[in-house]
Amino acid sequence: MSLTSPAALESARARISAASAIVRTPLIPVPVKDLVPGSEHPLRLKAENLQTTGAFKIRGAYNRIAMLSDAERARGVVTHSSGNHAQAVALSARGLGIHAIVVMPETASAVKIEATRALGAEVRTVPADSYRDAALALAADHGHTLVPPYDDPGVIAGQGTVGLEILEDLPGDFTVLVPVGGGGLISGIGAAVKLLRPSCRVIGVEPELAGDAAESLRTGRISRWTATQTGRTLADGLRTPALGDLTWQHVRAHVDGIITVSEAEIRASMRFIASRARLVTEPSGAVATAAFLFHQDQLPAGLPCVAVISGGNVTAGLLADVLRGEKETTAA
Repeated sequence: MSLTSPAALESARARISAASAIVRTPLIPVPVKDLVPGSEHPLRLKAENLQTTGAFKIRGAYNRIAMLSDAERARGVVTHSSGNHAQAVALSARGLGIHAIVVMPETASAVKIEATRALGAEVRTVPADSYRDAALALAADHGHTLVPPYDDPGVIAGQGTVGLEILEDLPGDFTVLVPVGGGGLISGIGAAVKLLRPSCRVIGVEPELAGDAAESLRTGRISRWTATQTGRTLADGLRTPALGDLTWQHVRAHVDGIITVSEAEIRASMRFIASRARLVTEPSGAVATAAFLFHQDQLPAGLPCVAVISGGNVTAGLLADVLRGEKETTAA
C-alpha cells in the first residue's frame, strides 16, 4: 500500500465538492493570550463538528463509496464503527442509493446507534471485541464492499481534504493538532500539509488512557491496546486499540509527534470550546484543543496553532455534566 499522493487528495476534493451533504467547515480564531501565557497567536479551531453528521468522518466515507463500480454498488457496503464513521457511511450510502450494513459494538453511544439507524443503515450490535471481525465476515460471505473507518487509501484521501482547507485558509507556517484514534484523520491531514507545505508541523493528540499511537511512535512499532484499556477514556471515538498498517506508514512519514492528554484536560477543553468558541464538541473532538491549552511546552515555539475539532456528537446528559464540572467515566 502506497502513501496518499497530491493527485489522490485532489481527486477526493473533487468528489467531495459535488456532495451536498459535506460542508466546507470554517477555521475559527479564538483569542487565548489571557489564558495561555506566552501564546502570541490566536488558537484556530477547524470546526468539523459542524459537518452534517457532526464529524469529519463523512469526508472519507463518501470519497471511498463514491469510488465504487456499479457492480460493487449493487452488492452494498459494510463497515464497523463505534459511531461517527457509522453515521458517515449510512448517509453517504443513502445519498448514492447503496445498501449499508453497519456493525457497532454494544458499548457504542446510544445516540450514535440510533442516529445511524435513522440514516437508513442496517445496524447490528455485537460485543466490543468482535465487531470488526463480524464486519469482515459479512464482507467475505456476502460480497459487500468493506468501507474501513481509517485504514483505506480512499478514506485517508477523503479525510485529507480537511488539511487542504486549512492550507487554503491559513497562509504561512503553522502547527496543526489532530485527534488520533485509528489514524485516518491524521494520515490524511499529515499528507496534505507535509506534501504541500512541509515546513508546517503535524502533531497528533490522544487520551492518556488510549495512548497506543504515542507508544507506537515512541517504540517504532505498532502498539496494540485491549478494548478494556482504551474503554477507560471518556473519548469514545478514540478507543481504537491500534493504528492500522496504512495509517502507521503515514504517521511515520508525516507526523512530528504525539501528545497525550488527561481525562480532566479533555473535560476542561470541552468547557473552553463551549464558552470561548460557542461550539459543542464531543470528548474526542476536544483532545486537540486540550493539547494546546495544557501542553504548550510540547508545541513548537512561535507557530500559530490549529486544533481540529473532529466531532460534536455528544449526549445532552454528558455535555451538561461536563459543563457543570462533574466527572464521568463513560461517554454513553
